[in-house]
Amino acid sequence: MNLMTPLILKQLKEYIAANDMIRFYKSKEWRKLRAIAKKRDHNECQMCKANGKYSKGDMVHHIKEVKDNPELALALSNLQTLCNACHNKVHDKLPNQKKKFTNEERW
Repeated sequence: MNLMTPLILKQLKEYIAANDMIRFYKSKEWRKLRAIAKKRDHNECQMCKANGKYSKGDMVHHIKEVKDNPELALALSNLQTLCNACHNKVHDKLPNQKKKFTNEERW
């Protein structure tokens, strides 16, 4: 499932250029796909689950980052539910990350 349209992609690229990703995370398309991803993942952190543990999934993570791959921002296959701790671990491992990751997805 991919909810991306040419118009949404154009807007998303503008948000990226303006460093205004909060507008994307407030969009109805993102909220809809986020809910689908959490339901698919049973509201469980997929990284914890892979390690035989259970944690409630707090957020939906883009496997390939939106800023580098905007065309995948609304692709269900590019999403996974994670707990806050695992989400921070993933972002701490990203190359060229100069400061602590700040989650723009505010729920």
